[in-house]
Amino acid sequence: MACNINVESILGQGTFATTSSKKLQAFPSHNYKPNVISCVAIGPTHKVPQLPWKLVFHEKERPLLSNEKFGIYGGKFVPETLISPLTKLDYEFNSALHDPQFQMDLQVALKDYVGRETPLYFAHRLTDYYKSINKGIGPDIYLKREDLNHGGAHKINNAIAQSMLAKRMGCKNVVASTGAGQHGVATAAACAKLSLECTIFMGTLDMERQPSNVLLMNHLGAKVKSVEGSFKDAMSEGIRNWVNDLETSYFLAGAAIGPHPCPTMVREFQSIIGKETRKQAMDKWGGKPHVLVACVGSGSNALGLFHEFIQDEDVRLIGIEAGGTGLDSGKHSATMARGEVGVYHGAMSYLLQDEEGQIIGPHSIGVGLEYPGVSPELSYLKDIERAEFSTVTDEEAIEAYKRLCKLEGIFPALESSHALAFLDKLCSTLKDGEKVIVNLSGRGDKDAEAVFNHTPKHE
Repeated sequence: MACNINVESILGQGTFATTSSKKLQAFPSHNYKPNVISCVAIGPTHKVPQLPWKLVFHEKERPLLSNEKFGIYGGKFVPETLISPLTKLDYEFNSALHDPQFQMDLQVALKDYVGRETPLYFAHRLTDYYKSINKGIGPDIYLKREDLNHGGAHKINNAIAQSMLAKRMGCKNVVASTGAGQHGVATAAACAKLSLECTIFMGTLDMERQPSNVLLMNHLGAKVKSVEGSFKDAMSEGIRNWVNDLETSYFLAGAAIGPHPCPTMVREFQSIIGKETRKQAMDKWGGKPHVLVACVGSGSNALGLFHEFIQDEDVRLIGIEAGGTGLDSGKHSATMARGEVGVYHGAMSYLLQDEEGQIIGPHSIGVGLEYPGVSPELSYLKDIERAEFSTVTDEEAIEAYKRLCKLEGIFPALESSHALAFLDKLCSTLKDGEKVIVNLSGRGDKDAEAVFNHTPKHE
């Protein structure tokens, strides 16, 4: 099927669909099966083979080409110009997953460069705190310490893998977009290691809020280009830049969004988090966790933790969105709570949009959570009720940041602090001794000033 969408209609008045998302009205209900992969939105309409729901690097049954969707979500809503490059990327990605040498090199990089595996840390004093306010009863709280990775966040897991893939494909230049700057720092570091040119697009609002990460990206040799606005605008500009140089450039997605195969690649390279967590839980208490909690912006760190446990229905998966100043205030990033289905940045997912299908600007004190869409896979997990979603306000996240600093001597990213803040609501509902794991997706030195500025002077 020929694509009848031209570049300008997808970009939309100078931005990549930021002013005109495709809103779906009253789409029919479906009975989805989690391992059924349907064809892309633009392209051949024939069925493709079923793929295993839980993908791992060593699976030999997986075909090298797939048009992957999650229920109705995902796909390739892109101009015809991008179909061939995305198909090639899909092929190269799957080829790399089946290449023992690539996997060996990646494992070495994850161990010796990234610093994996990251600890599963028992937060003793945080556990005691919640038990003390619930008559001595409560869960044992563990933190998956992704903040201890090189670069200070989970983003490097995916950045190093995709940078290696870019080099394998013969690309000379890597283009990326970043919000809070953690993906930008990770990509700049990986490119420096692998001798790749690196260009990072970042919104002007985010650059003002995260100046330390901008400085780090420059130190690492990246060209940091400002884009008026926030992450959604930087994402649009990054894709546009890639479109202009498809032969030698590689667009390194850090969020689990965009056209296929980008969401699947990000999730797959982040799934090391959940794989380690399963092993570590078995080593520490001889079983699985009862509850996994992670913040949700676009979904990369949440899927990294959740994906390994999707088939374990006795393990609860809880994603925490940014409630901003309150859902009724209109200043939030709660896509799952208040969004509707639509198409944005090349894929179908839940979106924050108005009645006209125009994107509503997101807000969160956690810069990395400010995105109006969300992962197609998380959208699907919401629909089939495999994952739960809740919200936490800016103020609750700040309190959780300060609490972890004082009780455990660990400063979490404000994004991760949203997941920590949800413990206020969760712990009293659990049995004594149940195991809760919170994904500490990044460290919070970048947010120290923002927290200080929100702290009342008398504290």
